[in-house]
Amino acid sequence: MSHPRIAFIGAGNMAASLIGGLLAQGFAASHIRASDPGAEQRAKVAAEHGIELFESNAQAVEGADVIVLATKPQVLKQVCLALAPSLVPGQLVVSIAAGITCASLADWLGAGRAIVRCMPNTPALLRQGASGLYANAEVSAEQRAIAEQLLGAVGLALWLDEEHLIDAVTAVSGSGPAYFFLLIEAMTAAGEKLGLPREIAAQLTAQTALGAARMASESEVDAAELRRRVTSPNGTTEAAINAFQAGGFAALVQQALDAAANRSAELAAQLGQ
Repeated sequence: MSHPRIAFIGAGNMAASLIGGLLAQGFAASHIRASDPGAEQRAKVAAEHGIELFESNAQAVEGADVIVLATKPQVLKQVCLALAPSLVPGQLVVSIAAGITCASLADWLGAGRAIVRCMPNTPALLRQGASGLYANAEVSAEQRAIAEQLLGAVGLALWLDEEHLIDAVTAVSGSGPAYFFLLIEAMTAAGEKLGLPREIAAQLTAQTALGAARMASESEVDAAELRRRVTSPNGTTEAAINAFQAGGFAALVQQALDAAANRSAELAAQLGQ
């Protein structure tokens, strides 16, 4: 399957970003199709990416090697039960629906399905995403490579050995962009209180976040060492870091990620019934 045929069930923003990423990598538009219940969304994706769109999920998966489930988690059970009779042996199912386990998908689609479960995040819309992937025992090495290519088209794609770690990925990177937005929001407000015009405070904060993220991702040393390198003894940075630490910053971050991971597990239990 050097040139697999891929069908997207659901053509929303995340699916469209994956389609755009594949096309940017030189993937043939003729090998990608999608389905979506909304006529306006179908027309938009067809115009932007030049792929074939269907209202019928069954039509979209006909002849497909890979089926990407990109619907809202709340409707995925209904979608899968209706789609199951249209599937054939050997197809790879890739799910980017949050909170739906491989076991639930196998129950709805039929036993023996090769399933890869993924947790992408919203920066995938800019091809700067971070995704965790888990494959069930039915997924071949070739199919793993295809799934990695698919998610790698929009950013970092890392494999997990155990499915329950998807909850941790959800806490760290799935929900993570919102944590950084919260920090940007707070720093902007603090800068404004210090006398900066709000627009300048916002621009300085966002650019600082971007620069720091690039340094962290491109550096050969870890974030702790980078922090030490810019924290001069008795300087301004040290004063701020000390204030963060005195407020229990690390413990608060751990508490927040624990809450997100626990909620991810709860949703999986609820949505998989």
